[in-house]
Amino acid sequence: MAVVVRPVRESDLPRWRELYQGYADFYEVEDPPFDRLWRMITEVGSVECFVAEVEGTVVGLAHVHEFVRPLDGGEGGYLDDLYVDPGGRGQGIGAALLEHLRDLARDRGWKVVRWITADDNLTAQQLYDRHAQRTSWVTYDMPPS
Repeated sequence: MAVVVRPVRESDLPRWRELYQGYADFYEVEDPPFDRLWRMITEVGSVECFVAEVEGTVVGLAHVHEFVRPLDGGEGGYLDDLYVDPGGRGQGIGAALLEHLRDLARDRGWKVVRWITADDNLTAQQLYDRHAQRTSWVTYDMPPS
């Protein structure tokens, strides 16, 4: 099975929306901002989306954006979302998306591609542990007052 990873296209919108809904459902987000995120990807350019395609069908997605790394004077890529259709899991699709991001980092001179996942997302962690180094950093969220 050949997995092709490429930038998302306008014609992918219906399938992208289905996959992103699956991602939102997994994380129990009731009302994901589809339209706003799609504009950020296709118009604003602050988020990039890559899709994984198998035999002409989009089966996975990854959202990434660049971030500044002041301590080392460089940039990195932040993987916001990675999702593979449940029917395609275990077939190398997630790995293909991660390897594409590794290549993107090399081509752009990023020092790292970084992401977080839920502590109980053990299935994803098995994939991530094969492709990246787990860190000791603890993540905090601080909402505006």
